[in-house]
Amino acid sequence: MATKDQPEKDQAAHSTPTPQSNDTQARVLQAERRDFVDLVPEDRERVQPMKGFDPIYTDIVDYIIRCTHRIWDERDVGLIYTHYTHNCVVYSALGTTYTREEVVQGTIQRMFMLPERRGMATQVIWNGNEDDGFYTSHLVTGTGRHTQLGIYGKPTGRTFVARTIADCMVYENMIYREWLVVDTMAQVKQIGLDPQAYAENLAKGYFDKGLLAVDMGENRRLIGQYPPESKPDTAIANTDLEREVLEWLHEIHNKRMFGKIRDVYAPTVQYHGPLMKELYGHGAVTHQTVGLYSSFPDGFYMPQHICSQPCEEGGTKVAVRWLIEGHHLGWGVFEELGAPTGKRVQIMGMSHFHIKDGRIVDEWTNYDEMSVLMQVKLAQMADRDSAVLVEGEG
Repeated sequence: MATKDQPEKDQAAHSTPTPQSNDTQARVLQAERRDFVDLVPEDRERVQPMKGFDPIYTDIVDYIIRCTHRIWDERDVGLIYTHYTHNCVVYSALGTTYTREEVVQGTIQRMFMLPERRGMATQVIWNGNEDDGFYTSHLVTGTGRHTQLGIYGKPTGRTFVARTIADCMVYENMIYREWLVVDTMAQVKQIGLDPQAYAENLAKGYFDKGLLAVDMGENRRLIGQYPPESKPDTAIANTDLEREVLEWLHEIHNKRMFGKIRDVYAPTVQYHGPLMKELYGHGAVTHQTVGLYSSFPDGFYMPQHICSQPCEEGGTKVAVRWLIEGHHLGWGVFEELGAPTGKRVQIMGMSHFHIKDGRIVDEWTNYDEMSVLMQVKLAQMADRDSAVLVEGEG
């Protein structure tokens, strides 16, 4: 859910730890070409000092993949008490939690509802070190079946495949801040639920607590009557390539120079998007991007964090966490929103780019249309409540 103080909370993530040497980076595990048993080795020596981490973990990628597997697949939920701080903050596309106990409770409930779900590590992009802490961006492809009661209601028995990206700040075995984007809309549609009813139910939970979205009426895209900012803020970049990526993104998303896609994406690019979309080529990526801003024509794209790692497949993998703030003013790729409502929304998204020879050959982008639909529903509930109050006063 959109919160006006979100950008302030993210400022701590801008102070990025110093990357490790190229030799150390080369020896750290990568998920793309290895079988699972090779990603959680039994007799591997540590390739990073990992000060303060449990002895079982040999590097930061091993830590992220192995602890996720131990908690979710081996059902050792109690590991959360040794892998999350008591006051960890988890920002998700559907709300924010502020305590470790909430993480434990949410894990147990989701584990019961979807007992057959398995999350397969697609890739982990990271930076940092054991002295300053690590930042990781973990792309997971989850498969499962809806077989039990829970927040999705009566089980339908239908299967689903959906992507999740989790960005974590980790220090001495403990995750103390996490950003989580689950493609809930993909899951809801595939298991046969009504997205409108589900979003309405989510919004009602916030509305009943008095948590209403605040529409400020403008965003950073247009300052007064000036055109979009001519240059991006590259202060969060750690390398020349990361600065270049931020410049590309600013030109495409904020300056609306969609033709730039032909220059920075390979002609054979594959786009792996929300709702498990698999698109190919310049035209498809351009149409997807245009459709995003057709829904939110005043949307402003704000990168929050960026990190990168050389890739065993060649080139470099780059992870970007971002926000878009804007108003629902048009028709576009957000199919469930329907006719423009004018409501203000905040979209939290994450993208992984594979760059080879100066061009993007693969993009994995995740945002949750369910979160956006819920925000619109919540704003409409606030409108109805205000109308009732006005009529009552009359």
